[in-house]
Amino acid sequence: MSQLLYDNGTHKCIAFTDLVEGEGIQANQFLIVNNGEGMLLDPGGNLTYKNLLAEMASYFLPAHLDYVFASHEDPDIVASANGWLLITDAKILIANEWTRFLPHFCSKGMTAGRVIGIPAQGMRVNLAGQELFVVPAHYMHSVGNFQVYDPVSKILFSGDLGANLVSGHDAAKVIEGAEAFAAHRAATSMDGFHRRYMGGQKVCRLWTNMARGMDIEWIVPQHGASFKGRETVLAFLDWFEGLESGPDLLTQKDFQFPIPENL
Repeated sequence: MSQLLYDNGTHKCIAFTDLVEGEGIQANQFLIVNNGEGMLLDPGGNLTYKNLLAEMASYFLPAHLDYVFASHEDPDIVASANGWLLITDAKILIANEWTRFLPHFCSKGMTAGRVIGIPAQGMRVNLAGQELFVVPAHYMHSVGNFQVYDPVSKILFSGDLGANLVSGHDAAKVIEGAEAFAAHRAATSMDGFHRRYMGGQKVCRLWTNMARGMDIEWIVPQHGASFKGRETVLAFLDWFEGLESGPDLLTQKDFQFPIPENL
């Protein structure tokens, strides 16, 4: 299914949810269209490719796709790269670290001249006259990890940050308000996911310092429901800023040899 997040006539943001077929993890895909040209965000893999192509047809012709953005290198992010390179003239934006890994998803020679490496500090991308911002989100959860901020809609497409594991149509839910955010966190085990997948409290704090300087009205992650409104965004930032995660939580018990018999 598709969900129109923003539309001012010339600029649109669309979310696609519940397209994953089979046993793969639920994942959302996104499209930003400005003056008829598009950027596809985290298009997923073969489990979403055909369904996403069909859903996009209501809003946009693939021939006008300028960019495919990959927040990082995971299969649920960009394993369908070969298909998009085959049917469009789009270039793929991915962290410099992953430009030589991307060809493993593609036919030989398909990526030649079609990949733009994102530098560590991020970059600005011109989409038919409108600047979009590719902002750093390193170690959340991947080294060389990025997000897209759209200053027109004031949406931050946050990738795995904010992921909340739901099923089916629940991915189209919009969470609004601090109390609703806290309840949704508890109901979807967001804390457990982020403690496992994020890169440590220092990373959380540095990212939050950056985000507080941005005019964000809506945080839209790659997995699960989204978080809308300034009150909700601030509650999200307050929670994430002090989160202990990843290496913060490891002890010697996590590194044992031989492996205990009860595991």
